[in-house]
Amino acid sequence: MKVVNSLKSAKTREKNCRIVRRRGRVYVINKKNPRFKARQG
Repeated sequence: MKVVNSLKSAKTREKNCRIVRRRGRVYVINKKNPRFKARQG
C-alpha cells in the first residue's frame, strides 16, 4: 500500500483501479491486481 498526496496518478495506472472512501480516507483499490493499492495521505 502506497501513501500518496494525489490519487489521480495512482488511479490511472491500471483500468481496474477504483476510488473508495472509507473512514474519512480515500483509497485506490484494485481487485484484479492488488499491488496497485494506495491511500491518500
